[in-house]
Amino acid sequence: MTGLRPCEFFLVRYVPDPVKGEFVNIGVLLRDLSGTGPAPAYVRFTRDWARVRCVDPGADIEMLEALEQELIQRVEERREDMPYVLKTLEDSLSNGLQITQAKACLAETIPAELTRLMQLYVESQRREAVARMSGRQKIARSMRGAFERTGVWNLMSKRIAASPYTHPGDPLRIDCGYRPNGVIRMFHAVSLDGDLDLAKVLAFGMPQLREGVARVENATLELTAIVEPWRELRGEEDAQEDGLAQYRFGVECMEAAEIRVLTTSDLPRLADTARVEMKL
Repeated sequence: MTGLRPCEFFLVRYVPDPVKGEFVNIGVLLRDLSGTGPAPAYVRFTRDWARVRCVDPGADIEMLEALEQELIQRVEERREDMPYVLKTLEDSLSNGLQITQAKACLAETIPAELTRLMQLYVESQRREAVARMSGRQKIARSMRGAFERTGVWNLMSKRIAASPYTHPGDPLRIDCGYRPNGVIRMFHAVSLDGDLDLAKVLAFGMPQLREGVARVENATLELTAIVEPWRELRGEEDAQEDGLAQYRFGVECMEAAEIRVLTTSDLPRLADTARVEMKL
């Protein structure tokens, strides 16, 4: 054990829904306690945001990346008063970000320990999270990627609350949208792989949502549901007939409510249209 440095570390967590208590570890703050003076602190964040996007397709990744630089700056400026730094960070961070209590550890070297902690607490579940990604999450990820490639994603509204247009307490949030002239275009990922509840919820609420947008925004609403192509969902041959009937029912349910239904293969065209309409 000779030569090991006593340290303490904190985890930085992204918490998209504090009510549910779900979180994703996104970074580590490590303090070297081996010296006699102010304890230097080191910060490292993930470079792969797949887990964050799994739990929240609309997460503001640029903001999370900027937080790393803010943390580095603060611990450098006030390294002699870490409790103050942590308190001010907790006060300034939104409910979507948390810093855990300190835990002790021993380090051979600071870079090696940072790497170990990142692998243990931040990166270890990345592949499993991607593998567990739901059908809707995969669609939302593809949708974001398409809009990012044309440069419009950062200019779009995300997680658009339906409640201002429908009724207080309505939990629905539409994934993203933008407003060219007198039309508001919204896009929502909807998986038709087995569970059609979301398709039916959108269809049921569409008339009230459309009326609310017209009343509040003085604009016409165009809601597009992005679904998987049927060929991606085909399973065993004997299950194809029932699966196709269910898939068609989901599509027809939304189309009957005047929701435009497109597949992920249409995303490049939608993203190009958004780029033109947003004059990029």
